[in-house]
Amino acid sequence: MHYTRRTTLLCAASLLSLASFAANAADAWPSRPIHFVVPFGPGGANDLLARAAAEGASKVLGQPIVVDNKPGAGTIVGTDIVAKAAPDGYTFLISSAGVVSNSMIRKVTYKDSDLVPVAMIGLAPSVIIVPANSPYKDLKEFVEASKKGQGLHWSTAGVGSTPHFVAGMLTSEYGAKLDIVPYKSGNEGVAAVLGNQVDATSEASIVVLPQIKGGKLKALATTWTRRIPAYPSLPTAIEQGFKEVNIAHWAGVHAPAGTPVDIQDKMAAAVDKAMKDPAVVEKLRGLGIEPIGGTRASFIKFTEEEHARLGKVVKATGMKDE
Repeated sequence: MHYTRRTTLLCAASLLSLASFAANAADAWPSRPIHFVVPFGPGGANDLLARAAAEGASKVLGQPIVVDNKPGAGTIVGTDIVAKAAPDGYTFLISSAGVVSNSMIRKVTYKDSDLVPVAMIGLAPSVIIVPANSPYKDLKEFVEASKKGQGLHWSTAGVGSTPHFVAGMLTSEYGAKLDIVPYKSGNEGVAAVLGNQVDATSEASIVVLPQIKGGKLKALATTWTRRIPAYPSLPTAIEQGFKEVNIAHWAGVHAPAGTPVDIQDKMAAAVDKAMKDPAVVEKLRGLGIEPIGGTRASFIKFTEEEHARLGKVVKATGMKDE
């Protein structure tokens, strides 16, 4: 009896000690540099958003934030690093749609539950593009033309990429007939359109707007819910009657599961403040990127909705890794 009571008291004391340690760790955080792991190479929308968030959040938190590019395997390499990192608030993933959809279409080396949503950074609206000499004036003409004969060729940045999901939305919801031509990157997919090797693709606004404005590509629609401030004459797919074509190249912050909630909240608040800085807003919008920020709760809601929407496309199209 005495042994059992003594054991219970010791266990309770240990739990209180652990709770106190976690609280103290959260209070002291951050006491050294933080790492943002970007699962893409440098220069793309995800990387640029990561660097903007890192610069702004580091000023709020009072510690440097180091951006580590770890591309590979459709974002799995970088994601796995963070999923298996210590949940101490010093390693975060700069997440994208892949953190939601990868486990639906391919084998991954981590569990979805190994990561938790912390903060939304921003997004680069996707733009549906065709060669400059293409006969199609808008998305409706393109979709109708695809239904004739053998269909049209559409390049992607690989299985499960945003261009692949845009094509899936067009085929599953609107009957477009698109032959998917996978490339290793979004830049290669765009190059195929520039070279008239394929009929169309979609890519992040930051990547294609310079070529659209330069007359090298023609834009048919943006796939986000509102027009792009840097190119306001381009209508959305929704405006053209394609209400289910709704996707963007987004970037957020995920943490290893078990990271103290107080630390998550502090990081979310720091990112939100960074994304509302007038200088950051002006710079990113000029590039075709929309800064978002917000609370941890709003990002959790966003990822849950994204999981449901993308899951629907995966199921309807039978999308899977080869």
